[in-house]
Amino acid sequence: MRVEVWSDVVCPWCYIGKRRLERALEGFEHAGEVEVEWRSFQLDPSHPKGVRQPVYEALAQKLGGSTAQVRAMTDRVKALAADEGLEYDFEHSISVNTFDAHRLTHLAKAHGLGGETHERLMRAQLIEGETLDDVDTLVRLGADVGVPADEARRVLEGDDYTREVEEDIREAQMLGATGVPFFVLDRTYGVSGAQPVEMFLSALRTAYEHVDTPAR
Repeated sequence: MRVEVWSDVVCPWCYIGKRRLERALEGFEHAGEVEVEWRSFQLDPSHPKGVRQPVYEALAQKLGGSTAQVRAMTDRVKALAADEGLEYDFEHSISVNTFDAHRLTHLAKAHGLGGETHERLMRAQLIEGETLDDVDTLVRLGADVGVPADEARRVLEGDDYTREVEEDIREAQMLGATGVPFFVLDRTYGVSGAQPVEMFLSALRTAYEHVDTPAR
């Protein structure tokens, strides 16, 4: 059974959703038969390339609120993330255009390292305060999980995997995704948002029964 997850590497809810899916898989009787594939999506494709802005400032500007209001809003997200073992640091997070980071994840996928790279980039953004539109940073983070540094640099300094990222985003929109995380189980069931573990587990079992029924 295949679980496709559309996600952005700077999305705090996506990291929470990833952890909850992983916990659900730990309790799923057929987890060994599940393949998880990470797909690209941009929360803010309009963010200008090359522009780096502190997350609190960017959110205040986007939502039309004060920095204090944004801090209060993100404090709730931080508390939910902590429940999943994730210590978010929005104070040092930088808002960037994530298109190049997604190109790196597609290169990583070609090396069988898509999931590991997605995890590494989310941790770098949301916990470690890395800047995810910087070529040197992306090369280093990719190398952390085994993506060849010379190949990553060549890709990031060119335009390789542009079409693949664009196709992922277009496909998500065709499937009805308006935000992320967005989970699709065997192209039969969709789960939108960082739902509770119990809901993921129920969806996995339902999707598995659907797959298994014809063989009975």
